[in-house]
Amino acid sequence: MANHLYDALFARHETSDHAFLHLPDDTVLTHRSFAQITAALAGMLAALGIRPGDRVAAQVEKSPTSLALYAACLRVGAVFLPLNIAYTDHEVAFFLKDCAASVLFCDPSRADQLRQGLSGSTLKILTMAPDGTGDWQTAGDPQTRITDRTGDDLAAILYTSGTTGRPKGAMLSHDNLLSNARTLVNLWGFSDADTLLHALPVYHSHGLFVACNVSILAGAQMIYLQKFDPDHVINALPRSTVMMGVPTFYTRLLACDGFDREVSQSMRLFISGSAPLLAQTHEAFEALTGHRILERYGLTETSMNTSNPLTGPRKSGTVGLPLPGVDVRIETTDNETTGEIEVKGPNVFKGYWGLKDKTAEAFTEDGYFRTGDLGEIDEDGYITIVGRSKDLIISGGLNIYPKEIETIIDAQPDVYESAVIGLPDPDFGERVIAMIVEAPGHTLDQGALSKVLAQSLAKFKLPKEMITVSGLPRNAMGKVMKKDLRDIASQQKLTSPP
Repeated sequence: MANHLYDALFARHETSDHAFLHLPDDTVLTHRSFAQITAALAGMLAALGIRPGDRVAAQVEKSPTSLALYAACLRVGAVFLPLNIAYTDHEVAFFLKDCAASVLFCDPSRADQLRQGLSGSTLKILTMAPDGTGDWQTAGDPQTRITDRTGDDLAAILYTSGTTGRPKGAMLSHDNLLSNARTLVNLWGFSDADTLLHALPVYHSHGLFVACNVSILAGAQMIYLQKFDPDHVINALPRSTVMMGVPTFYTRLLACDGFDREVSQSMRLFISGSAPLLAQTHEAFEALTGHRILERYGLTETSMNTSNPLTGPRKSGTVGLPLPGVDVRIETTDNETTGEIEVKGPNVFKGYWGLKDKTAEAFTEDGYFRTGDLGEIDEDGYITIVGRSKDLIISGGLNIYPKEIETIIDAQPDVYESAVIGLPDPDFGERVIAMIVEAPGHTLDQGALSKVLAQSLAKFKLPKEMITVSGLPRNAMGKVMKKDLRDIASQQKLTSPP
């Protein structure tokens, strides 16, 4: 037997002295050096008693070592659980308990607080600092053995919230990830001659399973920035050939004086995803650089589903055509042209961890995954996303589900009820707006509410503005009409939380 995903991505590079990661301090990490870090982490996991199928969580800063942890988990057969570094202790505790994680890697500054909050648990907590060091280095010897794993075995769990507010763990297999990476390498023309400018987070499917997997599979190099900084990106562009980003990256680059056609002349491809790219951004970017951004569409549960072509028309406002081997359909009713996007293919996840009923609800009788996104398809087969049936908000490429925020707001004594919506934002794609009905005889203290929300929610989920309204518009069935709320919010003078 073999290890399906590890062999394809990492094993074949282990003895190579070719450059792999170019770091901000000008350090260059070779594949051989990266493999040594991976072996050390794999040995540590083995020493802790991690067995195939055990869940290993990580809430750490982006670094070569945190990427090697992903590789080490694959190597020993563990299931990797990357967590957004903005998640609060409350959120992290839920994820760890829900999937019965065996180990959590965290920043040294949070270790004591997390250990205290998780006291009584059998979970092991180890530290990993932004430079990769930590107490994880004290356990185990490097491990050379690679655990057998098939394409059907779990590789990772990524949590994505649902309309009920309860986060769901999307189970992704080795073949889910590898099949998608292979398709994208071919579709986007990746090769070992490429250098990817990587400024995305790696706790997210986009940065880890698209950007990293595709680059590693192709043997490409990566300029590995810890985060997106326009000046650092502009400085790195002349040494790059491809960049993957969210729309925010491109709007911010367009606002920089140092970004022009000359800076981007070595680039062959700019890719955007995780949130809708405004048509005016697409057009302004092409006018300035001569490059048409390639927009694509994916989900946590499926990785990539569609893409505009590498060669051929890239239609602004669309997310392109279905990927080879991926079947995408628009499920419409009556004579409507708009309907829910449904997907079937080897990229589609295995289901939600521990939630058989939710998994069954997510699929049609003939095996298509119900994305919850509304779309249309034109005469050339290009798909346009026109809305989200589940009221998902995407801000800065990150998913935000209103119900999770509404539940906390509604629990406050000054609040009768609330509704959370997203409004267009030129920088983040969408911003979170909370519309609140005060309880009779009460006056809302926005400052106090903001503090309560900050204790339970990651910063990116916090409302940017709050609006007090006399009531929420409802239809005949009693459902809140969020479209009407968006119209109301657009016309009001918004008040930012203190």
